[in-house]
Amino acid sequence: MPAAERRELIERAATQVFAEHGYAGASIDEIARRSQVSAPVVYDHFASKLALFVRLLERTRDELLAMWVQTLAGESRLSPSGHRERRPAGDESIRMERAFDAWARYVEQNRFASRMYFLEATGEPQARAAHREIQAQGRMALSAILGQQPGAREIARDDAGLEMAAETMRAGLAGLAIWWDEHPHVPRERIVETAMNVLWTGFERLSTG
Repeated sequence: MPAAERRELIERAATQVFAEHGYAGASIDEIARRSQVSAPVVYDHFASKLALFVRLLERTRDELLAMWVQTLAGESRLSPSGHRERRPAGDESIRMERAFDAWARYVEQNRFASRMYFLEATGEPQARAAHREIQAQGRMALSAILGQQPGAREIARDDAGLEMAAETMRAGLAGLAIWWDEHPHVPRERIVETAMNVLWTGFERLSTG
């Protein structure tokens, strides 16, 4: 098997093990068993359990940020003639609903990765510190994206305010993801509806005046 494919198998197996057992309860031996490789092969790809844990958190963070960038970044769009124009009123709610739906689809399709990312790490202080740092980096990046949304500066007049707004959204969605993981029978549409009603209201009111 090519090294890249083996590494992907290890990452997928490790995501499931970390999600099921937490950082402290996960073992390289169990990750190797589920990957159908030996423990030394896992160490060929990752220097330590912590390095593997960090890699998976960074991967989830980057995938979520890529989703936010794709659905939210920028206040304007290109017209058919190629000129930059502002989105008409009403577009923002539609765009935000699509963004929340994209987020919910990611969580739905990546249950183990989402559980691992949104639940606070337990066990070794290094793992907890790494988890907090990676989430802080995601918050800062999300605040930059939110800062481009109509009405953002009325909610948050400086960078600290934008970071607080991003943390409000991040924490709210994290809590919603954890709740959904415990109630998987709830359909995605209800999750999106709740996110829109609770998290979007302030931006929506300002963007429409």
